[in-house]
Amino acid sequence: MSALQGRIAVVTGASRGIGAATASLLAREGARVVRMSRTLAPKHGKETLDLRCDVTDASQVRVAADLVRSEWGTPDILVNNAGAFHLAPFEETSTAEFDAQLAANLRGPWLVAKAFVPMMRAGKGGLVVTVGSVADHNGFPGNAAYAAAKYGVRGLHETLVAEHRGTGVRFTLVSPGPTDTAAWDAVDPDSREGFTPRAKMLRPEDVASAIVFAATRPSHVQLDWLRLGPA
Repeated sequence: MSALQGRIAVVTGASRGIGAATASLLAREGARVVRMSRTLAPKHGKETLDLRCDVTDASQVRVAADLVRSEWGTPDILVNNAGAFHLAPFEETSTAEFDAQLAANLRGPWLVAKAFVPMMRAGKGGLVVTVGSVADHNGFPGNAAYAAAKYGVRGLHETLVAEHRGTGVRFTLVSPGPTDTAAWDAVDPDSREGFTPRAKMLRPEDVASAIVFAATRPSHVQLDWLRLGPA
């Protein structure tokens, strides 16, 4: 029997890419998965719970968290994955674009953690996986807004680790390198010098496997950070 059999997992940004792959793999491992996304059609069932939710909207996140708790109970696993990617030089990045990156990649994870972590702490257990990026530790050209947000979410993760030691709630940051998702469609990395070709990028399933690895560690193990990238 899988270590995740019957566990309740919440995955944000679960309609595509890394989030969809993670939700699918968690379900195959026996978890009951709540998928949250701005584009999912709501679906309520014993083994399936899909919620339409914009994680940058505090009221929507609060409603979603209350619904999860009332219908299924406190989650054992929270995958804070929803985000957005923006590529542009610093001087060409508008303040509105900067604000949008902070909203999607920092405010969203903050609001989701605020909604779910207290109930997990009250239940004295669980794992929160935050999906960061190689850009949460390294600066790259064209990543000013994106990296600012991802560095911020790493700071949030590290603070949550420090504040929750001994509570039973654990936190893992997963920082993938270039991953072949729809986020690259507008960039066309294959035609740009210095970019990893899509054929050589990670696949969403690779990142999902790392997340499930973290989720299956024993409860006495604190796995702070997993970094993965193309070979």
